[in-house]
Amino acid sequence: MSGQRRKSKQRRGNPRPNNRTAPPAEFWRAAPEPPEPPDIVPASDPTALLRSMGMPPLPGQKEASLVTIGQVVLGAQRAAVALAAAADLLDLPGDD
Repeated sequence: MSGQRRKSKQRRGNPRPNNRTAPPAEFWRAAPEPPEPPDIVPASDPTALLRSMGMPPLPGQKEASLVTIGQVVLGAQRAAVALAAAADLLDLPGDD
């Protein structure tokens, strides 16, 4: 025989299954009512964070890419404002 040893096939842990069962989870219980969300105030300049990061690292398209990404951010803000208005959560300045 060669000098190789066979690995033992010992089981780790308890070889017998645990016969105890866990108590059933209460998935369908009544959840507490969530708190009223605060009103949403649209940002006055939604592209400020984008501009603060500087020019995007796209060779040959730096100015155009900043404008394009800014348009995407403005579109996202319009969608968010529309959703907030539909949910009656929009707080516009001067709406007191």
